[in-house]
Amino acid sequence: MSEFETNIPTTFDPFAEANAEDSGAGTKEYVHVRVQQRNGRKSLTTVQGLKKEYSYSKILKDLKKEFCCNGTVVQDPELGQVIQLQGDQRKNVSTFLVQAGIVKKEHIKLHGF
Repeated sequence: MSEFETNIPTTFDPFAEANAEDSGAGTKEYVHVRVQQRNGRKSLTTVQGLKKEYSYSKILKDLKKEFCCNGTVVQDPELGQVIQLQGDQRKNVSTFLVQAGIVKKEHIKLHGF
């Protein structure tokens, strides 16, 4: 019995590393652009991780005008302020943020599907 060590299995969380990276808004200076499926073909695009010095309402106003969609700024207790847009606007939002000079291309992460 002394030759064999008993290994007690412990819980392993495969997403612990990913959750540590994405735990708060603005961690590692990444801007996360996600798409969420709603009813049927409807979808919702969320933008999180912009710096707090930017005016979210002004960015939202420009995004809504540029892409002809509706949107809102939501205050989330864990993530801070999050911009929500109607439809799948991931590519449009990422190119807009780069062209406006808000974020560099290498600091944008696209999520979904």
